[in-house]
Amino acid sequence: MFYFTTCLHTLDIEVEGEDMYYIKEIDKPNKLLKIGNWIRVKNNEIILPIQGEEIKSKQAQKLSIKTRRILQKRNTNKIILSKEIKKQEDYCNDLYSYGFDIPDGKWLWEILSCESLDYIVEKKNLKKQELMVSILVNQLSEITLQNIKQLVKEYKRINIVTNHMQQLKRLEDEMLEQEGMMITVTNNKKKSLLKTNFILNIDFPTELINQYQIKEDAVILNIQGNVKIKKKRFSGICINNYEIKKIQGLEYEDIENQFWNKDIYEAYFYKRQPIEEIKKKIRKDNVQIAWLQGLRERI
Repeated sequence: MFYFTTCLHTLDIEVEGEDMYYIKEIDKPNKLLKIGNWIRVKNNEIILPIQGEEIKSKQAQKLSIKTRRILQKRNTNKIILSKEIKKQEDYCNDLYSYGFDIPDGKWLWEILSCESLDYIVEKKNLKKQELMVSILVNQLSEITLQNIKQLVKEYKRINIVTNHMQQLKRLEDEMLEQEGMMITVTNNKKKSLLKTNFILNIDFPTELINQYQIKEDAVILNIQGNVKIKKKRFSGICINNYEIKKIQGLEYEDIENQFWNKDIYEAYFYKRQPIEEIKKKIRKDNVQIAWLQGLRERI
């Protein structure tokens, strides 16, 4: 096994690169590495001299510069950040600003929307035929369109709530004409969500979703995360995060559980391939939801 310690003046060392790199914190305290802001590179891991502490912006910038030079040297653009490194906002924001491909599980979660609802139905011992689902979406992707087609076969009623009424009204007509499936497209802030059991929020931000009257005990899945329901009487579940169970057979084995399984798995996909192929792969790999995280509880 090969590794070396690198800093700004040693970045010209030739090392065979990997398709993607995993960035994590150091496993043991080392004052020398911290003082010099030295980064260790081990196989396809970039190990920062951080251990549980929040670093200052100047240190974050120095580490980001060194990280970018390492990645440029290896001609790679895809990186996966550990759970702890994701807490270093200044460092992460700098990497995002340079256009690195950093999987965060959100793309995968949109694909796993139906599986997430199935998970709740099973855990809460509910009956799909008695439940109404509303999908909040302004920019309709092929992923969400396929999910709508699947959901309309399983649930009592499907609402599409959107600000782009003209665009999605056509979808309502096409679904009925071509698929024989009935959906409702609406934007009534007082009535759209009042009877909805499940709300699948694709791209509504906090400010927008709080303009709607929401069923008090509704379950809301926020695919983009970081949404808070400000209604005082809301006693439902607002889910902003999730995790999947470990997938067998991936090249990178996260023995110490430092990374999110969803990030690692998402990184292996070519996102522009047909959605049918992506879903086929997910079924083959037997991908399962491990948990869904609400503001007050985990399901």
